[in-house]
Amino acid sequence: MSPSSPARRLRLALPRRMFAQVLLMQVAIAAGVAVLATGLFLAPLGDQLDDQAMRRALAIAQTTAAQPRIAEDLRSSRPAADGPVQAAAERIRRASGAEYVVIMDKRGVRWSHPDRGRIGRVVSTDPSDALAGREVMEIDDGTLGRSARGKVPLRAADGALVGAVSVGIEYDSVRARLIHAIPGLFAYAGGALAVGALAAYLIARRVQRQTRDLAFSDISALLAEREAMLHGIREGVVALDRTGRIRLLNDEAQRLLGVGAEAIGLPLDDALGAGRTTDVLAGHVTGTDLLTVRGQRVLVANRMPTDDGGAVATLRDRTELEQLGRELDSTRGLIDALRAQDHEHANRMHTLLGLLELEMYEEAAEFVGEVAGAHRVTAEQITEKIQDPLLAALLVGKATVAAERGVALGISPDTALPDRLVDPRGLVTIVGNLVDNALDAAAAGSGRHARVEVVLRAQGPTAVLRVRDSGPGVPTEQRESVFVEGWSTKEPPAHGRRGIGLALVRRLAERQGGSAEVTTAPSGGAEFVVVLPDAVAESVPTAAEEVR
Repeated sequence: MSPSSPARRLRLALPRRMFAQVLLMQVAIAAGVAVLATGLFLAPLGDQLDDQAMRRALAIAQTTAAQPRIAEDLRSSRPAADGPVQAAAERIRRASGAEYVVIMDKRGVRWSHPDRGRIGRVVSTDPSDALAGREVMEIDDGTLGRSARGKVPLRAADGALVGAVSVGIEYDSVRARLIHAIPGLFAYAGGALAVGALAAYLIARRVQRQTRDLAFSDISALLAEREAMLHGIREGVVALDRTGRIRLLNDEAQRLLGVGAEAIGLPLDDALGAGRTTDVLAGHVTGTDLLTVRGQRVLVANRMPTDDGGAVATLRDRTELEQLGRELDSTRGLIDALRAQDHEHANRMHTLLGLLELEMYEEAAEFVGEVAGAHRVTAEQITEKIQDPLLAALLVGKATVAAERGVALGISPDTALPDRLVDPRGLVTIVGNLVDNALDAAAAGSGRHARVEVVLRAQGPTAVLRVRDSGPGVPTEQRESVFVEGWSTKEPPAHGRRGIGLALVRRLAERQGGSAEVTTAPSGGAEFVVVLPDAVAESVPTAAEEVR
């Protein structure tokens, strides 16, 4: 057998479960505390009993020395076994329970002693302090063995020092008292240990229930796996305690929510601010796969309560998926428009062919000019009023799609927007969403007279956008609900959910310090108004203007 075998067997014999280890540790602590308390109590107890015995001996000696008859007998008689001093001393010894009461003269000669044969001899211990007028307490060895002693001077009625009184308490009785107290101390210590063991058992059982009877190694492994999983997955995880404070944020959650590790420990309202995202994470909005917008991100949130009253929420980024969905919608709309345009183009070609076959060449040329001029005029009108190329291209494309859907998309004469936008892509997102919604509303509810009008004006650094449609409009009680993520009156597409566009419009507007509202258009439909402060940069003077 190898030398390490006993140690290996010892390790294998130790309990692995947290319940057993906690119980053993707490019982060991309780036992150690009980032993330590008993020792700390016994250590001064011996000294206290010695001090009590010495004080008792001193009190007996003082009482004996206070009797004037003894001092007179010491002066008027000689030391003898049947003398008056011996008789008085023995009477006091028997009455007090002392081991001895010795009365001596100034030479240290005994006038009394329990062993009468020692009367007339010099005492065995040094009496100088008592004969010098000082009181003495001590533990010392004498002719009768070890005893607790008290010595006091003996004075006559006139105050003259005539001798001393020495009283001893048998030390074995002091030790017996100490030994007699030990079983009681052990009983108290045992009771305290039993109570401590019971409390340790109850605490260990509670720990066992809370840790599901796992071993320390299992808990350590679970923590390591938890950290690796939380920081490795591509989903955001937010853990909340029962008071709604954030107690965990993994790396992905910090990225999606736009917060840092300093948000841990804060209430949701303080960390994220008021809004739908906070309501979803706090559980005020219930359901599965709830949509919310945080910044420019579209998130899908799910929340699961925990046994301790808290909750764990997961977040997934659907921004790219939503963008792909919108591109799919745009592509489908473009395909439909191209299909309709192809059909219309075929009709126009048939008309042109008929005119040529009829040799109506002037009418054919005029027909071609009208068809080509209509598209050219629309594009020129848009680019004249909207000088930003991205926005102009967007509206030209939307005008084509609108025409194929039977909706007239017009640019208001009041429109005037320079090519000095601070965030043209953000404005493209806002205009695209609002125009798409307006086209849907106008196409669904206006019949032949479906119309959408766009007004874009720069009022100093502020950009004001108005999109009006001839649809049914938005009821007053729903004018705030339309900007809530997930709210929509339209059927969801096959690729995902609706209710994101208008919420994103308001979020982008508010991020720039602006606003997004809906009112009633003059034609009776809906009019969406977006105000974007500081959206237009200041104009830079040209070289010619600087020269002038």
